[in-house]
Amino acid sequence: MDAAYWPLFGLKIRTPRLELRLPTDAEIPALVEVARDIHTTGDVPFSSGWNSLPEPEYTSSFLQFHWDKRASLKSSSWDLPLAAFVDDEPVGQQSVNATEFPTLGVVETGSWLTRSAQGRGIGTEMRAAVLHFAFEGLGAVEALSAARVSNGSSLGVSAKLGYELNGLRRFAFSDGIADEQLLRLRREVWEEQRREDIELIGLDGALQQLGLVEDGETQSE
Repeated sequence: MDAAYWPLFGLKIRTPRLELRLPTDAEIPALVEVARDIHTTGDVPFSSGWNSLPEPEYTSSFLQFHWDKRASLKSSSWDLPLAAFVDDEPVGQQSVNATEFPTLGVVETGSWLTRSAQGRGIGTEMRAAVLHFAFEGLGAVEALSAARVSNGSSLGVSAKLGYELNGLRRFAFSDGIADEQLLRLRREVWEEQRREDIELIGLDGALQQLGLVEDGETQSE
């Protein structure tokens, strides 16, 4: 399937270092492989141990996750699991989702990055790219995120990009209950450090498929 039938496949968020885009079925197998190696033993950043499942359950669940996000997409609730590519090789995933976005103007993000790509600033670049899409492309007013309190890498990315602490909550991770730090980035804070080197390709088609175009304007504006 291509952008002629599913316009979101034409969306590309491009920075000098990487590109975010929805992976096609042909690209998912490579993403499956890099997702096997996200973290070492110890703190698990996910609510389920999805990347530690045995085969064939692991690959099946990975495929079903991406297919489900496509099948359940509607203007009132959507989730885009964008793959991150460096030199056209997949290194991770940066998701962005929203519920009742035309009314609330709020997005939430989440991500994972394969270990070989960690510690190189790529996680920060991924988040900066998706925030540009949210604020510049969609007209968001706020972006939310969350991370296990022991996940210093994720919390460090949020701090660099201007997020404010937004409280704690008890959360069920795959290895037990732990505190999760909630975070919030307001549009006016993002505006102070917005970048001019991030390119949005195929935005018009994405806005139409997400139901965010009305009389030529985004509904959140």
